[in-house]
Amino acid sequence: MFDLQEFQKFRCSVTLAVVFCTAFPLSTIAQTPFPPERSSNAVTERSAYILGPGDQVDITVFDYSEFTGAKVVLPDGTITLPLIGTVSAAGKTTERLAQELTNRLASLLVKPVVTVNLTVLRPVLVNVAGEVQRPGPIQLSSLTATNLTIGSNTIRGVPTLSKALTEAGGITQNADIRQVTLRRYGAGNSQPIIVNLWDAISSDNAPPELVLQDGDSIYVPRLTEDKAIDRRLVAKSSLSPGTVRVRVVGEVKKPGEIQVPPDSSLSSAVAIAGGPTVDARLRQVAFIRMNEQGRVVRQTVDLQNLTDTYQVQDGDVIIISKKTSSSIIDGIGRVLSPFTGLLRLFGL
Repeated sequence: MFDLQEFQKFRCSVTLAVVFCTAFPLSTIAQTPFPPERSSNAVTERSAYILGPGDQVDITVFDYSEFTGAKVVLPDGTITLPLIGTVSAAGKTTERLAQELTNRLASLLVKPVVTVNLTVLRPVLVNVAGEVQRPGPIQLSSLTATNLTIGSNTIRGVPTLSKALTEAGGITQNADIRQVTLRRYGAGNSQPIIVNLWDAISSDNAPPELVLQDGDSIYVPRLTEDKAIDRRLVAKSSLSPGTVRVRVVGEVKKPGEIQVPPDSSLSSAVAIAGGPTVDARLRQVAFIRMNEQGRVVRQTVDLQNLTDTYQVQDGDVIIISKKTSSSIIDGIGRVLSPFTGLLRLFGL
């Protein structure tokens, strides 16, 4: 027997103030397509993520637009839906939240079909230490993080390991990116995860992008002398800082501190400083760097052909004197007077 009350309950369309009921022919109901099931891979990938304040989810209740839309998990860990009111979301996966919404809506709708997709992740605070330009705590928000596609769902604002290194100013030239360590202290688990980022930039055997969680700790170790790595290739990668600071003084057209790509040579730095003047003594260019032990080291480099195999580092100083000067200091006093005392220490 046809149950009119049950039929009307099934077709009930709810608003915040009033419940409007509309009747439809049975043939129309029979032709209504059932929503496709989500792929098992997508469910598996997302199931490990625990929702928290600041996360944004997209809720879909099939055939009921009143309950469908984007919701942000509030600071108290809840979301609010029409008629059913406040629902706790923090501490749940998207699948568990979908099940709870299904249970709550079952008293209003007949066999509600609910899906919950994570669309924007909340900001996370991680700590980055070791061979990076700016070690310390870093907050990765949806504005600084990247997008990640899981199944057919694109999640915005995913905090990844590589993005954390970039936000820390990039790695130094002494970083051993083959043994980056991630420690995750949540749920009583502090076992380190070792990530080889060298494969990500040197081969097609790149590891999957590692998604970070709040409280993660990242450590980039120092490259030891017994291990070789192509520093120029690393300097060209997105893991390195965009530029490094180099001071070019003396006989160049634009003397002073300049920003150069980290894979630049001395000649490239001179070119970025406007190039040498006609009075430049390129046969004997002084190159000054502070080494790993904190000592200042000076070398003399021949740049007559404006080519060399050196790779600049942050803080390097390049000094080009005049052809007619008896010492390098004669040609640069007008450019960098605070540096004059240091130059005289080395007899320049």
